[in-house]
Amino acid sequence: MGGGYSNRTRATKFNPTGRVRKHLNLQRKRIFVPEINKFLNIEVSVQGLRTMRKNGAYATLLKAGLVKA
Repeated sequence: MGGGYSNRTRATKFNPTGRVRKHLNLQRKRIFVPEINKFLNIEVSVQGLRTMRKNGAYATLLKAGLVKA
């Protein structure tokens, strides 16, 4: 949760916006994992995609518990 108002507005004790729910940047992706020789359809954040590119898809999915060893 995050607030949607400035510090000046906060200083005057007037809050017209209330609380704002912030969502992850989720993308639906179809990736090929050569270690298991399969395509997987996953919903992953952009930060998760960057982690997969850095560490490898299989290692990342294994650590997240989405594939079995």
